[in-house]
Order: sequence, then C-alpha cells, then structure tokens
Amino acid sequence: MADKLVIAGREFNSRLMVGTGKYPSLEIMRKAIEASGAEIVTVAVRRLNLGSSEPSILDYLDLKKITLLPNTAGATTVDEAVRLARLAREAGLSDMIKLEVIGDEETLLPDPVATIEATRILVQEGFIVLPYTNQDPVVARRLVEAGAATVMPLGSPIGSGQGLPNFEHIQLIIQRVNVPVIVDAGIGAPSDAALAMEIGADACLINTAIAQAKDPVAMAEAMKLAVEAGRKCFLAGRIPKRSFASPSSPTEGMIGRPKA
Repeated sequence: MADKLVIAGREFNSRLMVGTGKYPSLEIMRKAIEASGAEIVTVAVRRLNLGSSEPSILDYLDLKKITLLPNTAGATTVDEAVRLARLAREAGLSDMIKLEVIGDEETLLPDPVATIEATRILVQEGFIVLPYTNQDPVVARRLVEAGAATVMPLGSPIGSGQGLPNFEHIQLIIQRVNVPVIVDAGIGAPSDAALAMEIGADACLINTAIAQAKDPVAMAEAMKLAVEAGRKCFLAGRIPKRSFASPSSPTEGMIGRPKA
C-alpha cells in the first residue's frame, strides 16, 4: 500500500507542507512550491487582502493540485483566532485551518491554554483544526481531546533555523497521540527535516528555511528529498545506538580465530 499522509480522512502523497511568506517574489514562491512537491500550502489569512484587485498569493498557486491551509498567524487571543478561521471559510478558502494563537510576541511561542480553547470552539463549528503548539505532550493530548486533527509542535522558535535541539520531547508527543504529528517551525536545513521524519513525525511544515535561502527553489527540492529520505529511514528501522563499537564484519566463527 502507498505510504500516504492522512489528515481527517484526506489522503496526501507528500509529507512536506510549505508556507507562502517571506519569498523574494511571488514568482519565486510559485517555483519553490512546485519544486517542493507539496500538496498542502499554508496562507496567512491576514496577508490575502481578500476582495482586493491587487495580485494575490492565490493567483500564483495551482489550486487544482494544492490544498490551501489558511492559518491564523498573528492572532494573540481566542476570539481573534476564531474570527480569522471563520473569515477564511466564508471566503471559500478551506474548512481545514492551521490554528496559531501566539502567547508571546517576542519569542512567538504559542499560548497553550488559548490554543486548546480555540481548537474546541472551531471543532464544534465543523473545522478541521491543525494547531501549532509547544513540545509539551500533555498539551498535545489535550488538543487531541478537544478534537484536533493533528498536533504541530515546534522544532524550535519560528524562523530561528535552530532545528530540533530537543527532539526527544517531540518523540514523547509522537508516542502519546493517535493523530498525525507535524513538526512546524525552526527547521533550518534538510538535515533537520530528515531528523524530524526519522524520529517518527508524520510530516514537516517549512517556510523560512526555504523562502529565505539563497536559492529558494533548490532548497525546496532539497527539503522534499530530505523528508522523503527521513520517512524511508523511519519505515526501514534504524540500528540502535551503542556505547561501544560493533564490527561491520563479525569475527565469531572465522577460520583461524583463536578461542578465548
């Protein structure tokens, strides 16, 4: 059977999601998204200028191949996040929402209490909610109990490029929830994306590392390959780490080997 990413019953071939912010131009954004092979693309509701006659991000996306994932970026309260999600649905964008409720404007870390509450409200209104959260497995379980279709723990702070310095915490979440776990924020290089997938994450969402690379299109392809390699590694099952060396060619039973 094909190894597909399944979110709320919807199947996707790609396990790489990408964002649409911070690119040098909309045309470069379009080319990078195409190179990434991503089937889910996030768009900030605040940046769409819905109803404007000016060129929009949406004009550069192939909506026959891409599933839009509107996000509530910039929201700092439950009411604000819920309002942005409703606006996205009313505009016909999607009923699948990436929920962000930021608790600190300097670190851009999520507000777990507000995120859980907003998740509960939006699920009751029929949204498919993909919440951005911290690396707390307890919060992750509460989000699932509130009806979240996935949990999206940060690898490290948004846009920091620090990678996954504490990936053990993400592993705890993977072990404790029964919905897809998508590593979101902080990935800086393909090696970070590969690591996220190697430890069992179901997908990665990457924006800044692609958009602000010297060559966004080449980086998008690199991230695609890294996610695919990391997933294959996870499915193949890596060898356990050992404290001591283990010879590649075992000597036991070799001719002429002296007995102990």
